[in-house]
Amino acid sequence: MPHASGAVFGLPRDTFVPFALLLLAQFILFIGVGAVIPTLPLFAKESFGLSNAANGIVIGAPAIALLVLARPSGGFADEARKPAMMAGMGLIALSDLATALATELPVLVLARLGLGAGRCVSECGERGYLADLASRAPKYRGELAAAQQAVCALGIAVGSPLGGYAVEAYGPRAAFLCVVAAALVTLGLYALLPETLDAAALPARAPLARRSRASGAIASPVGGEAEGEGSTELWATLAQRDEWRGLAACQVGLQVGFAAKVTSVPLLAAALLPGGALAAGSLLSAAALTGLVGAPLGGWLADRQGARSVAVGAATISALGLMAVPLVLNKARVAGALEEGPPFDAGLVFSALILLWSLGVTALGPALTAIGQELAPKGSEATALALPRAVGDGAYILAPFLLGLVGDALPGVLGVECGVAGLVGLVGALVLARGLTDT
Repeated sequence: MPHASGAVFGLPRDTFVPFALLLLAQFILFIGVGAVIPTLPLFAKESFGLSNAANGIVIGAPAIALLVLARPSGGFADEARKPAMMAGMGLIALSDLATALATELPVLVLARLGLGAGRCVSECGERGYLADLASRAPKYRGELAAAQQAVCALGIAVGSPLGGYAVEAYGPRAAFLCVVAAALVTLGLYALLPETLDAAALPARAPLARRSRASGAIASPVGGEAEGEGSTELWATLAQRDEWRGLAACQVGLQVGFAAKVTSVPLLAAALLPGGALAAGSLLSAAALTGLVGAPLGGWLADRQGARSVAVGAATISALGLMAVPLVLNKARVAGALEEGPPFDAGLVFSALILLWSLGVTALGPALTAIGQELAPKGSEATALALPRAVGDGAYILAPFLLGLVGDALPGVLGVECGVAGLVGLVGALVLARGLTDT
């Protein structure tokens, strides 16, 4: 970013300082998140003796709360950002503490639901806060979103080995205590952030958002109000618009891809790569680190080439990467059986495809964020931005189970779950491209 007088890296000082503090807070939080990502399945199985199906319920429980609470959490965050961010972060800390101390399965499930609720409230506030900052420097909208995503990826990369050390030294419960500590530090840093909604405008702004949600009228991004056609909810009004349907469809593709990453990729990597489970973990860590390249690249291109073309291109690339997995693996299997042609390193090509998918996904994130911020109705930014995420969370609840059914139905087709997830992602990219054509 070019340096400007009275600015830091091109950003107004009243934007750069809170943005830098937000990034620091999120970096610390995601160090804790990275510590717990590989731990939860092991923790639930070892501590409670859960089957794979029951373990999936525990893992997916936060997504249920994310879906159910998305709309009220968005409304809360549209009245003031900091209270939503701080309340959600406090609930995250309490929920992870309850997870660490849980000795009975119902308590564990409730703790995971609490985590989802805390994430929902906090993330709605964070999305609104970032949208407010981006509105002060709109030409850097994509780069701001990219910086946040890259910092989160770096935090996970740092936290994962630290979590592994903590688990080896103190047991699986220790990883959740790492998250508690990180969330409390993040809560303290959030308390230092200035509120981005003008205090003088808050009394007028909040009733406007409530009236909009109640009447179906939504404030236009360029001023005035757009009347909903008989709708009583803001989400119902947005859902009538092609561009928001496209964003939601693309988010579904993202979440189904993440479900394949959790359910299929580790098993395939352990079977194909030398080193088994260790190699699988290394591949997933490498995929996370692609965020340090993909997110800045996606944000930079979004600000210079247009967020819409970048989003469609990145979504298509990531989808094709997953779709190619079963083609590569089954071609390798046939070639091996027939002993034809040169040696085919399926593990290497599989790893390259997963990294390609991850690179596309991380480049897609800033572009989607920039599009949503641009389209979000003024006064209801957090509520609007929560809509595509809620649709994706709803898909994620069912995606691991449905992909498992596909794998069970076609056991002879290696990587079929990845192929199906890629197909869903491609459909999402096409719906997004269609929805953005006329806007």
